[in-house]
Amino acid sequence: MNVPRYLPRYFALIPAAGVGARLGAAVPKQYMPLAGQAMLTHVLTTFAAASMISHVFVVVSVDDGYIADLMAAAPQLQGRVTVLFHGGASRRDSVLNGLRAIREQVGEEDWMLVHDAARPGLTQGLIEHLITTLGDDLVGGLLALPVVDTLKRGDQNARVAQTVERSALWAAQTPQMFRYSLLTRALTLAEAVTDEAGAVELLGLQPRLVEGSPRNFKVTLPHDVALAEMFLKETHLKENL
Repeated sequence: MNVPRYLPRYFALIPAAGVGARLGAAVPKQYMPLAGQAMLTHVLTTFAAASMISHVFVVVSVDDGYIADLMAAAPQLQGRVTVLFHGGASRRDSVLNGLRAIREQVGEEDWMLVHDAARPGLTQGLIEHLITTLGDDLVGGLLALPVVDTLKRGDQNARVAQTVERSALWAAQTPQMFRYSLLTRALTLAEAVTDEAGAVELLGLQPRLVEGSPRNFKVTLPHDVALAEMFLKETHLKENL
């Protein structure tokens, strides 16, 4: 008798418990208005509209005072997004807390797409590109961009100590996509990592690099805001033509 092959599902997990101190905004960075909506709204809307994504989970801090209003003002998210009040002190903590909170709702071999709340330039096309590229991968991987700038390593006096060979270097983006069981195990064992791929690498595995897009950059500093708004307004214009 042929046993049906389990077809994994794809879930988005958005850690959004940060305060965005470097941006110097009056509200946490993910709630800053961009092109008429909160930054986080753009991210959640993109995932909620993606047909390949089964459901979206957003992880916020326990005392988050903004997410309720955001959800109430975004009918397109109803039924597609679940808010988890399990944010931690770091990205790693928030993602791991979120994974543990949804343990009963996902399968061990389902894929988790972890995405930065401060990357509002993500598109459905990039999500589909990542999923179709990694769907049969044994490890998983992430969106990233080959480094094109010349890189310099500086010393303690801000002088060039070395020019770094860039031919094999990539700048990591998100989503970063790994199976639920693998990602949970990796983050449980890794205590000091800045992204999910780094945790998986500590298991001795090699995540796959999938070329992303310059528009999928992380809003970190004040001058990033204008650039993000330009991309978002351009996208909305195309959608309304």
